[in-house]
Amino acid sequence: MAKRGKIIQLPLFSFLDPEPAAETHEISRENEPSFAPHSELLEAEESELQGRRVENESPQAKMEFVLGLRVRGIADVNVLRALELVPREAFAPHKYRDLALRDVALPIACGQTMPEPFLVARMIEALRVEPGQRVLEIGTGSGYATAILASLGAKVDSYERFKTLAHAAKTRLAQLAPANVSVVWGDGLALAADSGPYDRILVHGVLNQEPDHFLELLADGGVIVAGRRQEGVAKQEAVTKIVRYAHKQSGFERQEIGLARMPALLEGLSQVL
Repeated sequence: MAKRGKIIQLPLFSFLDPEPAAETHEISRENEPSFAPHSELLEAEESELQGRRVENESPQAKMEFVLGLRVRGIADVNVLRALELVPREAFAPHKYRDLALRDVALPIACGQTMPEPFLVARMIEALRVEPGQRVLEIGTGSGYATAILASLGAKVDSYERFKTLAHAAKTRLAQLAPANVSVVWGDGLALAADSGPYDRILVHGVLNQEPDHFLELLADGGVIVAGRRQEGVAKQEAVTKIVRYAHKQSGFERQEIGLARMPALLEGLSQVL
């Protein structure tokens, strides 16, 4: 029985090489013929998806996933181990679960995006998280990065402005039983000073200015990793710098660790979703 192909364009939320190409990721997915009975379609689709899931969840697939990240430059063995232990497919939307071990960004609810694994790994590696440290995460999203931080032994307070995403992430994380995670539906950009101090702050989005407003939340010697808009580049431009800020007595020590496509940060709580 012949099948027709359908192209699904995935949103960009990715770590870029020094000379990024202006292109989109396109993944070809197959659709069953419209003349087949509905129950037969569902059965065939579920069977095919299950087969791809088994392939994704095999030790061989997971090993290739981790080795691919290592080849691209992720060197911290603790981060690599966390990426091996945390099942990305558990955080991916059902219809994209077969793509969980590919290095691509995936769309999630509320018009948001689950970043590609390399971007997550690179930002967390730059944080240099130690067991027992308090970590503030702004932008829970699917909860995947939250789970990796928890796997590294951090005590994570994760804030998400979308109630739908916060609830879903909290449910997923509860199933994985990390006792050191708190997911909050709230505005992580408007926290009171007494919420801190945090040893590490991870921001899944782009800052329009230096993160001076985070100083009162950051412990001495603390680190912030976030996107930072490039000077002279239009606000709508997706390509931004990923910057590591280390808190020193004189202010921040700034280190650029690469380029990425990241969303802008939005203040306040979502009023609808």
